Amino acid sequence: MSASDFARFLHEIRPHIDTTLDRLIPAEDVAPQRIHQAVRYSLFAGGKRIRPALTVLTGRALGLEDHALLPGGCALEMIHTYSLIHDDLPSLDNDDLRRGRPTCHRQFDEATAILAGDSLLTLGLTTLAAEPVDMDGERRRAAVEMVGNAIGTLGMIGGQVDDLAAEDHWPDDAEAVLEAIHRRKTGALLTASVRLAGIYAGVDPDRDIRLSQLGDLIGMMFQIADDILDVEGTSGTLGKTAGKDAHARKLTYPGLFGLQKAKEMLDATRDQALEVASRLPEQGGLFPSLIHFLSTRDR
Repeated sequence: MSASDFARFLHEIRPHIDTTLDRLIPAEDVAPQRIHQAVRYSLFAGGKRIRPALTVLTGRALGLEDHALLPGGCALEMIHTYSLIHDDLPSLDNDDLRRGRPTCHRQFDEATAILAGDSLLTLGLTTLAAEPVDMDGERRRAAVEMVGNAIGTLGMIGGQVDDLAAEDHWPDDAEAVLEAIHRRKTGALLTASVRLAGIYAGVDPDRDIRLSQLGDLIGMMFQIADDILDVEGTSGTLGKTAGKDAHARKLTYPGLFGLQKAKEMLDATRDQALEVASRLPEQGGLFPSLIHFLSTRDR
């Protein structure tokens, strides 16, 4: 199965993701207008929609219909976009470009960007609690708890804290710290995207563990590829400022191991992910194609 199969699926599902997001997010003319304009500016800036696509892809493999998966997947896209808005702020990564256009704090102002990120986080968790409306309430509660843990201080936020701490001050155990950062900062929400479908499907603990393992490997693969792209890509192709990791002396796979070794580690992680996917229902459905897509992406 080639990367083009997932690319085709992504092309087909993205309009449904965007339609669902449009339904869930207040319109620009709803007061206070400025905050809703900022939220929509960032959310509809042309992101790849990998996280909601992951939820739909996993759910289909588990026998669920798209309508039961899209709201939750879109909630994760809101939360992901919140993290990007805040990552770009001057006090964190201090970036001027995101998805090919000015970052939220450059287009509006810093205070509005902070509040737009806060709004998307709140809207995401509220959506998980309220939708899908015909889903068993206990499963929705479990979804909120799982995602909350993934993005909290022991997950995404904790990874961001350690990432900032390692800038220009690499620890003695840099390899272990780097892996821990990536598993939380990037991997935790991608793993949550896979596990969310499992919660909706009511999978048993053993299958949840396999889904978690696959999500973790996908997250690691995604971030290693991202580190490589920061070295090899351009701002035009990436839609964000290229070369910032090296300039800030961030702890990354190419920075720590060199570019060639980082590519070898990406290939090894891809092979691990393919092996885990082969043990999922229907041999993982489109997961092999997704894995090849992420390991060969150019932006």
